[in-house]
Amino acid sequence: MTGSILFDAIVFLAGAIICVSIAKRLGLSSVLGYLMAGVLIGPYVLGFIGEEGQDILHFAEFGVVVMLFLIGLEIEPKNFWSMRKTIMGMGGVQVLGTMILSFILFTLLGFEWKVALVISMAVALSSTAIAMQTIKEKGLMETTFGTSAFSILLFQDIIVIFMLGAIPLLSNADVTSAENNTGDGNLLDALPLGFQTLAIILSVVVIIVAGKYLIVPMLRRVAKTGVRELLIASALLIVFSISFLMEYVGLSPALGAFLGGVVLSNSEFKHELESTLEPFKNLLLGLFFIAVGASINFIVIAKSPLTIGGILVAVILIKGIILFVTGHLFKLKLDQKLLLTFGLAQIGEFAFVLLSFAFDLNILNQEQMDIMLVITALTMSITPIVSIINERFLLPKIGTKESIKRPMDHIAKSQKVILVGFGHFGSTVGRFLRSHGIEATILDQDSNRVDFLRKMGFEVYYGDATRIDLLESAGIAEAKILICAIDNPSVTKSVVKLVKEKYPHVELMIRAKNRYDAYDLLNMGIENIYRETLDTSLSLAKDVLSKLGFRKYTLTRQVQNFIKYDEESLRRLAAEPKKDDNYIFKARKELEEQEKLLDADFKRGVVEYDNHWDSEHIRKLLENSKKL
Repeated sequence: MTGSILFDAIVFLAGAIICVSIAKRLGLSSVLGYLMAGVLIGPYVLGFIGEEGQDILHFAEFGVVVMLFLIGLEIEPKNFWSMRKTIMGMGGVQVLGTMILSFILFTLLGFEWKVALVISMAVALSSTAIAMQTIKEKGLMETTFGTSAFSILLFQDIIVIFMLGAIPLLSNADVTSAENNTGDGNLLDALPLGFQTLAIILSVVVIIVAGKYLIVPMLRRVAKTGVRELLIASALLIVFSISFLMEYVGLSPALGAFLGGVVLSNSEFKHELESTLEPFKNLLLGLFFIAVGASINFIVIAKSPLTIGGILVAVILIKGIILFVTGHLFKLKLDQKLLLTFGLAQIGEFAFVLLSFAFDLNILNQEQMDIMLVITALTMSITPIVSIINERFLLPKIGTKESIKRPMDHIAKSQKVILVGFGHFGSTVGRFLRSHGIEATILDQDSNRVDFLRKMGFEVYYGDATRIDLLESAGIAEAKILICAIDNPSVTKSVVKLVKEKYPHVELMIRAKNRYDAYDLLNMGIENIYRETLDTSLSLAKDVLSKLGFRKYTLTRQVQNFIKYDEESLRRLAAEPKKDDNYIFKARKELEEQEKLLDADFKRGVVEYDNHWDSEHIRKLLENSKKL
């Protein structure tokens, strides 16, 4: 019975549902819930998963590939290029520093220098899956810690290519036969060094060119069919194809997927690809975390508990020290350094690949391989627990405090406002309020901004706005209005749900990234929704028409009418499913109706004589008055 695929699926799903539900109820990360599920159903506790756990792990690593593709979709090429110094700087310091200290440690423990070097390569890598899932879950991607962690992880994904290329040079075995036996050979192995470099460059060029001239046209054709299943298949085909190409030329599939995402980040299918692949990413990542938990070999631990425990502690300390120093060198605040230190202190999933490759080439023996695989899995399991300790006990007491005891800024009690998020959007709102004598209480998760704002005299609190205790510290009980200017829709919804449930008297004014986020917020009962691109787009269109000869006051009135009609349409369409033909039909009808109304307003003369702001008209009136 235990060999049945259906039975295995039931066990995985049941384990995930039970353990993740318990973890979230306790306020813990979902990653920790998945890992605990893997430990419980694994071969060494309840025994529902047999020795095939490693095979499941390799399959589930595709979740990491999908995740990096989705991350790439969120980063425009110009932003990615602007991060190059951070990627090379922080990533280079972290990898090199960790490798040097790890090499010294394992050499002192009596390992041969070749073995110590391979292990130090593996130790230098962190888990993209665990770190990025935690960062996304907590809405920290836009913070200094989030961008720093992403830069280091991306550099690791790049450097692993060179590590895989260097490992065969350490082996005395027949590399070709070893690769043939494992099936890990790729196109580059049979080519001279110069052609290997050319093949890598060409593969990257192929992805960039295909993204523009092949993938986008294909998606347009698929979209015209109106068949949802074809779009899902197309999204998976894109990720599979890019991953296969990268693997075929010896590169990291995850890195290739990320590059493919960046290439498609400016396409009109960006949001559609995100919504299509998100469920697959979450499911595969959950499977990956369960497989990691199941791969912890308690028999190996029982044989050498002191050795494994000592190496485990030493590895986490080494990685933590180097990450803290890296953060210090790049001038991160103390709390951001601590988040970086605890968030990336584990050994990553690509270590499984490096260690297995080295074992196949007879660089590592069976005992060394078993010990390092266990330590890798243990570090991945322990890190979420250590991160929780950091967030609950260390961060509130050191670094950037949640609040600072100082004289309160003058706030008009009848109009007390809480502003969540002080990025580009929120800072504009806050500055305009302050210019009119309204001092908003600000909540933000980026300590660099928090410290700066405090110096500027703002009342500001550091921390996660989805925590009720932080909102209460900020005075939510006495507040009249809460403005949510966060750039993360999932965090925004969490804040909205929390405040509506605990403090229904507070009026919510919420930023929405786009029309689809606005639909979700409307369905949650939010009336005051502000789409971040609406006013800017209309302002640009108004200026264009002004330069073409239309009256400015006329255009201002028409912009107001456009917003009015569009808001009414938004509310009518909010309850419609967004993926079926009925929505498309109704949306087209709404657009046609808006255009008719605007045209009728103009022709009816509602704005025909609205020329109060037109300087040319005023000049003519003055000239006529002088003549009189």
